[in-house]
Amino acid sequence: MNQKPGPKELLGLLARLAVGGVFIYAGLLKALAPAEEFAYAIESYKVINSQLSLYSAYLTPWLELWAGLLLACGVFTRLNVLFTGAMLVFFELMLGQAWLRGLPITSCGCFGSGGSNSIGWEFSQNLLFLALAWLAWKYGRAWSADEWVEKA
Repeated sequence: MNQKPGPKELLGLLARLAVGGVFIYAGLLKALAPAEEFAYAIESYKVINSQLSLYSAYLTPWLELWAGLLLACGVFTRLNVLFTGAMLVFFELMLGQAWLRGLPITSCGCFGSGGSNSIGWEFSQNLLFLALAWLAWKYGRAWSADEWVEKA
């Protein structure tokens, strides 16, 4: 039976592509820039020391890039949505604690060391992406590699 995906599945696909695309974009910007720039942004949250910040700055862009690519392609869709959702929750916790502590964050590091929005804006934006991740988890298997493999 070859059914056309309905509006919910289309919404799930768009949500999956949006979240995956944001992670690809964010990961690429950070991976192409010197890791020290992102490490400085990580240090400004005052949670880990400079050495761990540098390790995180080397690792995080590649995690974001691969998670975004796999999610956009629909490979292990639900697992990748859970992983990217967990990363978004972690980013929210970091933004939230910095916001509550009144830390002078000039660049959140979300999209590299370039310009940044306010912490409140970035926090709200991440909430939107968490909602999209939920839609991708619930309805995002349409037109995915998972679906293709399942049908083969």
